[in-house]
Amino acid sequence: MEVSYGTVWNDCLDVIRENVGEENFNTWFKPISPLRVDGDVLTIQVPSQFFYEWLEDNYVPVLKKAIHTVLGPTGRLEYSVVVDSGNRQSPPVAVNYPANGAGNRRSAVNTNGFSDDYSPFQFKALNPQTVNSRLNPTYSFDNFVEGDCNRLARSAGVAVAKKPGITSFNPLMLYGGVGVGKTHLVQAIGNEIKANMPNKVVLYVDQNDFTNQFLNALQNHKLQDFQNFYLQVDLLILDDVQFLAGREKTQEMFFHIFNQLHQSGKQIIMTSDCPPRDLKGFQERLLSRFKWGLTADLQEPDFETKLAIINRKMLADGIQIPTEVSEYLAYSVDTNLRDMEGVLNSMIFHATLLKKEIDLELAKEVLKNIIKEIQSDVSVDFIQKTVSEYFKVDLDAMKGKVKKREIVIPRQVAMYFCKRYTQLTLALIGENFGGRDHSTVIHALESVEDMMKTDPNFKSSVEELGKKLKLRVS
Repeated sequence: MEVSYGTVWNDCLDVIRENVGEENFNTWFKPISPLRVDGDVLTIQVPSQFFYEWLEDNYVPVLKKAIHTVLGPTGRLEYSVVVDSGNRQSPPVAVNYPANGAGNRRSAVNTNGFSDDYSPFQFKALNPQTVNSRLNPTYSFDNFVEGDCNRLARSAGVAVAKKPGITSFNPLMLYGGVGVGKTHLVQAIGNEIKANMPNKVVLYVDQNDFTNQFLNALQNHKLQDFQNFYLQVDLLILDDVQFLAGREKTQEMFFHIFNQLHQSGKQIIMTSDCPPRDLKGFQERLLSRFKWGLTADLQEPDFETKLAIINRKMLADGIQIPTEVSEYLAYSVDTNLRDMEGVLNSMIFHATLLKKEIDLELAKEVLKNIIKEIQSDVSVDFIQKTVSEYFKVDLDAMKGKVKKREIVIPRQVAMYFCKRYTQLTLALIGENFGGRDHSTVIHALESVEDMMKTDPNFKSSVEELGKKLKLRVS
């Protein structure tokens, strides 16, 4: 009677469970799926290249024991490794190759994770309807927040999406630091073209994938297939092109692909962390082609753009947050937009877990170990504490609504230094002093400046306090 592959694998699991801990069993063996049994060869599917390599590095003796126990001394194991999880339109792509130790055969796998007889570029024609463009469908122009920091880049992207390969923006080179939205924007272009021009072949690929594919093709004598594959693309998006630096052979191939795509009226889009003039380790002829079209930068978002991004993100999650919270976040998260999204997700999680409304107090509590306070080391709390100690007044009274002159003047001085040493809005400064409005803060600033002009002793006190705070900044 023929034994099913499910039964064979379950019998193997019984042996494996006896030889590894329960935690390791659940982590490394439960996710495996049996695919088939062909004679004395069992094929199992693992979810990634990393997963395969971990099994081969750590569990060969266990797998070998299980296979030989169930299938006999000639039993062998073959892996089917998922290298592309696919999407709704495209099924997952897997690569088959034999196990190393478990089957007593030397694997023919090269450093790119493909067996020597496999090439992802074997087919001759690409179907625009079925090719996996490797785009994230959530990236669109609609959810890309425009501001002064990215207006040129976004406008160029919209123009390219309407007429790919026809405008003078070919190639389109977008550059900027980490987390400013480069990948979002280029994928939005790709998604727009796919939606409106279904006959176009769109492909997004980062430099690392492009390089690994090229090396695989080189080792397997498939360079012509590799080049033919890319020459069928109508829109090629190459992300993080700066990492091609120093890779002479890969640059040579990209140079030829670039030339032929450009001459054929195909659109090329690239991203980089710096403009072409600052790229090092590139062939001059390739750099000159990078400058043929339009180079546009994406800068760190300004305060207003951050506010818009925060509010749009929260509204997309069905959450409305107070203005003072969004302002606090916009000033406090001064790294990049990826960090901002992580902070927002963390705040939503804490609010849900604690079943609390999102307010300024919760935001400060959640973020105190995640973010730097505003722009410098000087926080509102530090300013308030330093001023209250200097004037020898109660801190809570100074932060509250007590209207005695001996409390009001230190409070106004503290507001003055908050305006000077932080980027908080007037409204947010007032919020930190008993919920006062921005007009009260304006009055405080004017009062301090007037007193400094008329009272030398007061001016001396403010300057002395300023030196204490300045030492903290420097």
